[in-house]
Amino acid sequence: MSLTSCGRRRINMACGKLLFGKKTAEDAREIYEPHEDSFLLEGAILRENLAGKKCLDLGCGSGIQSKAMFRAGAHEVLAVDINKVALKETKRNTHFLGQRPKTLRSNLFSKVRKKFDFIAFNPPYVPSEAIMWKDVDGGERGRKIIDRFLAQVEKHINPKGVLLLVVSSLNDEREIVEILRKMKFEVSFAAGQKIFFETIFVLRAVKK
Repeated sequence: MSLTSCGRRRINMACGKLLFGKKTAEDAREIYEPHEDSFLLEGAILRENLAGKKCLDLGCGSGIQSKAMFRAGAHEVLAVDINKVALKETKRNTHFLGQRPKTLRSNLFSKVRKKFDFIAFNPPYVPSEAIMWKDVDGGERGRKIIDRFLAQVEKHINPKGVLLLVVSSLNDEREIVEILRKMKFEVSFAAGQKIFFETIFVLRAVKK
């Protein structure tokens, strides 16, 4: 198991350090602080032209990616999270832009009924024996949530739609790429950053 993934994500949540102002102690414990993986995804979003696009911020957390989508020109953003505190924070952290995402409490796509032109997801990817921290632990190989997402995403993305997905080298990123290619996505690596014992990637997949 990667000490950097496990330590970074778990310690940040436990400490409750967030980049978006003051929180209650309860809120701080419940939301993952934006860190290297978040900023890597944010940068990849900002390189996209989202003008006029309908976008999905899946697992929105603090709202950093919803904000990036609006900055990249998104026409509409739906922010989804299983955590109601995260939805509240996403609304709070984006209101000053003059635009707010719609929010939906959902376990992945369970309550999502639309298709989107653009989807971004920073999943729990830390390899773990059990799912103790929902924002962090990804089960065996860190793939439990990622594999569930991959099994559902095709039904929620439009032709020519773009998917940005954060994965770790601990998740076997090449296997994930092959799964996406079998689903008729054209896949490339939008970004990557080596952190101690692992490399974090942002996969960019375009639906053919």
